[in-house]
Amino acid sequence: MSNVKPADRVSSVQEYYFSRKLKEVAKLNEEGNDIISLAIGSPDMPPSKQTIDKLCEVANDPNAHGYQPTMGTPELRGAMANFYKKWYGVELDPKTEIQPLIGSKEGILHVTLAFVNPGEEVLVPNPGYPTYTSLSKILGAKIVNYNLREDNGWQPDFEELEAKDLSHVKLMWTNYPNMPTGGNARMETYERLVEFARKHDIVVVNDNPYSFILNEHPISLLQVPGAKDCCIEFNSMSKSFNMPGWRVGMCVSNPTFISWILKIKSNIDSGTFRGIQLAAAEAYNTNTPEWHHEYNVETYKRRRDIAEKIMQALGCTFDPKQVGMFLWGKIPEKYADVEDLTERVLHEARVFITPGFIFGSNGKRYIRISLCAKDAKIKEALLRIEALKW
Repeated sequence: MSNVKPADRVSSVQEYYFSRKLKEVAKLNEEGNDIISLAIGSPDMPPSKQTIDKLCEVANDPNAHGYQPTMGTPELRGAMANFYKKWYGVELDPKTEIQPLIGSKEGILHVTLAFVNPGEEVLVPNPGYPTYTSLSKILGAKIVNYNLREDNGWQPDFEELEAKDLSHVKLMWTNYPNMPTGGNARMETYERLVEFARKHDIVVVNDNPYSFILNEHPISLLQVPGAKDCCIEFNSMSKSFNMPGWRVGMCVSNPTFISWILKIKSNIDSGTFRGIQLAAAEAYNTNTPEWHHEYNVETYKRRRDIAEKIMQALGCTFDPKQVGMFLWGKIPEKYADVEDLTERVLHEARVFITPGFIFGSNGKRYIRISLCAKDAKIKEALLRIEALKW
């Protein structure tokens, strides 16, 4: 046997929960169980026809297959700037204030590398997206959790934050509309985040991929005056444009921050395929408010109605005002542990739903149901769950 040992950072994290669990689900399916997955937020609908047509058009161009600029094509950056102006009323310089990303996960890596030295601290929400924690650990940053609670609308508790020793904190991760809880973005929260960032010389990074899902009034952190000076915002095409596998996102901020992020990114990867970039620009430029309403509001509203019935069948409670492509619910007191419920749902009802503990200790009494499945599949999941005695 080899005496080679992995780097210490490998032991600081576990394999991503869904990576592990999907292996189990695949084995159950091989055994003929026909598991319905309501666990992962991967939109099951296609992008717009114009988007796909543009991809095919560029892919058929024999001159379109070379390396592309890491900073993105002018067409894509211009379309991203137009998107922010159209939907949020935010002016961005496409040459200096936008950096296209290969999805937000990549952006978390690059931003952490650009701003945080090993041993410095990062504020991470609890509950929150697990990648904020895992990538920070891999890169040697120290995690400082801050609480999000249901009785506070899943917004930061600024009094609690101010009571912390913030002298070593470099970044604060926020995510509104919130995943996994569905807590919506609030302008008063954004205003306080900008004030907090300025007061403590902390860079607030708001992850904003869900602002169009079941949400008629999307807003951006950068709408707050002065936010661009001390904040970064991520946005993504994965959710609201039905393009998760395309891996197209962006970070937007002031030119200095963007230049630091580009310096890191340009040493790690090369530019995305030109066809994907131009097709993404086509989506930004041509997807109408009507398209967004049909795909991001009407479709998810139908599915949400069914998911609420699933929650009720399981005896869970939930906030009907939550937005986004998931439904977050609190489990009944009779369960000692959330996996007592989710494992029974998986093995008896043959439906895969997500236990909330994977998002942090404040999620340990919650479950999350994804709306990213065809209506017929969600209805079948409801029937299977209703058939059992809970």
